[in-house]
Amino acid sequence: MSDPSPAPVVLDVWCELQCPDCRTALSDLRALRGRYGDRLELRLRHFPLEKHKHAFAAAQAAEEAVEQGKGWEYVEAVLARVEELDREGEPLLLRVASELGLDAEEFDTALVDGRHILAVDADQAEGKAIGVTGTPTFVIGEERLDGGQSQEGLRERVEAIADRLLAE
Repeated sequence: MSDPSPAPVVLDVWCELQCPDCRTALSDLRALRGRYGDRLELRLRHFPLEKHKHAFAAAQAAEEAVEQGKGWEYVEAVLARVEELDREGEPLLLRVASELGLDAEEFDTALVDGRHILAVDADQAEGKAIGVTGTPTFVIGEERLDGGQSQEGLRERVEAIADRLLAE
């Protein structure tokens, strides 16, 4: 009997949906998904920045999208429209949900009742505790890689760590 597949390597992606740098990082995340498939688990972690007034609501909306089964699809769709989010705020979050076939009324209710606030707050607190100061920041194999200042070489560093962890 063969051994079950090894557990995937986890890449925590500290992100906020009003951040143009996080939008830029999507191409790296897509490349990583393509290279590693199920051997790399991408986990969205919320780190809304105070300078972006709609980031906290967007993080809550992303959690609702996860609940409705389209978390990453929603994240990518909102990040593709960072400038619109800057201008429009919550109405854009609801429109993106509708466009993806999600229950926009449930999104609206979730933003009003705050059901996802604790998850967003917990991510932000954990991020601060481990030294996250900006987005995007990746954590893989206990190593924190800050892409908020520069994303140059970031994917290559993630790949080197992932390759090492997968070989162990």
